[in-house]
Amino acid sequence: MSFGGNRHAIILPMLNPNDWPAELDALAAAPENHTLLFENDAVRVLDTLVRPSQVVPLHTHQWLSANYLLSCDFIRRDASGAILLDSHNLPQQLQPGAAFWGSAIPPHTLENVGRSDLRVITVELKHTRAA
Repeated sequence: MSFGGNRHAIILPMLNPNDWPAELDALAAAPENHTLLFENDAVRVLDTLVRPSQVVPLHTHQWLSANYLLSCDFIRRDASGAILLDSHNLPQQLQPGAAFWGSAIPPHTLENVGRSDLRVITVELKHTRAA
């Protein structure tokens, strides 16, 4: 699927992971930020690296996941640019070394607003696709 000029209008209503185009998968849409460490039929393990001030292109994470945070200061925006999550506004600040559960994430961008690299190791559970 080609998105042409205004892909946001096409992507915004896609809330069901089954509807997300394969080209928006994190490894396809943002390969400079996501490295595949391991994959089999049950899991996929990603190493995510985002440099300070860098914005990761629009992408998705279609499976539930366990995440290990190595560093963090970010803003996640939806396809239209609306802020979904600002790490500075979390009730409990995430600290390096924190582990957390994550749901499937619809099309989004991620901006590193910190002074150091943002790094997360993610174990995606392939048989737990959330709709």
